[in-house]
Amino acid sequence: MLLLAGILPDFQLQSDDGDSITRIALTAAWGAGAFGLLNALVWPVLVRALLLVPALVLGLLVFFLNGSLLLLALRLIPDGRGEADPRTAVVVAAVMSAVASATSTALAVRDDNAYRRRLARLADRTRRRQRRAGTPGSGESTPGILFLQLDGVGYQVLRHAVATGLMPTLAGWLAVGSHRLTPWRTDWSSQTGSSQLGIMHGSNFDVPAFRWYEKDTGTTVVCNRPTSAAELQRRAIARTRDGGLLTVDGASRGNLFSGGADQLALVLSIAAARRGRANRSRAGYFAYFSDPANAVRTAFSFVAEVVREVGQSLRSRLRGDTPRVSRGGLYPFIRAFATVVQRDVVVAAVIGDMLAGRASVYADLVAYDEVAHHSGPRSHDADQVLARLDRSLALIAKAAKHAPREYRIVLLSDHGQSSGETFSGRFGLTLKDLVRAGCGLPVPRRAERTHSGAEARAAVLAALHRPVEEGAEELHPGRDAAPIVLASGNLGLISFPDVPGRLSMERIERRHPALLPTLANHPGVGFLLVSSEEHGPLVLGAGGAELRLDEVPRDAGTGDRVFAAPDPLAAFGPGAAEAVRRTDSFPHVADIMVNSSFDPGTAEVHAFEEQIGSHGGLGGEQGRPFLMWPVTLSDPVPIGAELVGAEQLHHVFRRWLGEASGPQAPLHGPAPEGQEPLEAAQDHASAAGTGAPVGPVQQDEPR
Repeated sequence: MLLLAGILPDFQLQSDDGDSITRIALTAAWGAGAFGLLNALVWPVLVRALLLVPALVLGLLVFFLNGSLLLLALRLIPDGRGEADPRTAVVVAAVMSAVASATSTALAVRDDNAYRRRLARLADRTRRRQRRAGTPGSGESTPGILFLQLDGVGYQVLRHAVATGLMPTLAGWLAVGSHRLTPWRTDWSSQTGSSQLGIMHGSNFDVPAFRWYEKDTGTTVVCNRPTSAAELQRRAIARTRDGGLLTVDGASRGNLFSGGADQLALVLSIAAARRGRANRSRAGYFAYFSDPANAVRTAFSFVAEVVREVGQSLRSRLRGDTPRVSRGGLYPFIRAFATVVQRDVVVAAVIGDMLAGRASVYADLVAYDEVAHHSGPRSHDADQVLARLDRSLALIAKAAKHAPREYRIVLLSDHGQSSGETFSGRFGLTLKDLVRAGCGLPVPRRAERTHSGAEARAAVLAALHRPVEEGAEELHPGRDAAPIVLASGNLGLISFPDVPGRLSMERIERRHPALLPTLANHPGVGFLLVSSEEHGPLVLGAGGAELRLDEVPRDAGTGDRVFAAPDPLAAFGPGAAEAVRRTDSFPHVADIMVNSSFDPGTAEVHAFEEQIGSHGGLGGEQGRPFLMWPVTLSDPVPIGAELVGAEQLHHVFRRWLGEASGPQAPLHGPAPEGQEPLEAAQDHASAAGTGAPVGPVQQDEPR
């Protein structure tokens, strides 16, 4: 404060007649003390009062609120010696908070003992409150489990990051043998909505894509819309008759779904619902921004990330990098929200959950996924995000040592990402244009831009109290004869809204004879899924290739389906036919499902959205995420077997929770007689391949 008073012309700490150095120092001490006291007492009240203000607006208000508190602190100085112009007060308050934050952070980094003592004090304070209130976690001696989801980080990406030193924390865990690592295989819909619903609620049945059209209601379901997420969660609970993975003393942070947890923060499925003070979706903002140093530090980091993105985008354009998509408009702010605000708030919430001793916590960090969509999954930009995520994991692990119970940290991803030039960039038209051409409808001369469905965009919109991304026409497109074409990464869905129920291949051919050949023979299309009145589910490929999924025999030894050549699914690896067949059984599967082409040599796909790193369909690393678990827990599957499908992961996590804290109680008991048991939903997860868990990633042989 003394330094700023000497630099800034509109800020003084002495009377007009002048004061001695001692008097000025006492005035500065008085003003700084009053400012610190107001920050400690008034700031949390202000943040609580402003909790209904959009989160990003609250971030901007940080500076003005801090400046107002400083002006009030200066007025408390005796004899009116403190004086500042309102605009100068904003600058002074921001600098003082930033210096305080940087100083405390530097001290914590340089002095591990001081940092541990601070965490220990917080933990002791939390335990005393819990013992007085008799809340769960106050006297628990059984271990808790922390599930940390690194959104979009594929198995091979993680192995590379560990091997090259980008993620030294994870490398250390694997090197000492405390954790093990294995890939798992997603369903056809390789995206967060499907995977997280299956992992947290035990069923992702009837989730064919990230967005799809439902003919019975005439609406478009989008996984990252709060109302859609709430409906999908309701359907999963009704199907499984179970509240979710986190029903017993659990917490859900930064996810699409609640998992049945009572403690919720930044959870999209309850963003539009009325909740209590402790479990409303935006409560995590208060817990974090109630500390003004956190608010200022995050605000500065947010601005720095916006500048970093603008600079990286400009350098990419000057180098002529290809493939490349537009990174202008609001994207730098969306990226900064994902890589700074969401990360900081979620990490702080997780640390708070551990200090509170909760039995289970599931948190999603979306930073890598957002950057990889626009910069590429193997880009330098994405690598930098992985390095920062590793530091966040190290902080969480350090905080876990001061929790009232032992924590077992499980890391996973919900999907990977596959790279490649977009469909419109490579071929000059969108999937919608191609469909309209096949139907004989007019095609615009210039390809229209397709909306991107990244999770971070929905989080930003929810934070701004504007959770609906699509317009009213896209959500309720009407029932005319024009086909509805939706994109989910490199997976496309085509529906004819004027015909109730699923339109068969034969009826499609009578209505639009050129449509199916136009799609199947396009070089950017890998295969189509349609339903035949005579043969059931059919996979169509180029050159008239057809695969009848219901009539394909299985290998007697492995149980895999055996196809006669030509096989349009051969390039997509083992399990592709089972994934496609399962999706065909969904009530809301589209009339035509379209998967982009995949080149095994380059591992490239062609997203139907504006993303050079994409996921949502089959092909490449998008369908091969990772699971990393402590050796104190049992192996997820027997040696030599493979983890297949998000629902199987749910059962593994249930088993681990039982090993740690005893069995988790279901919400409504067993399914009623005649209803298919939840275990039957795992039929598609037939074990195949050699995805055995491994120890240190430098070893390729399975353990």
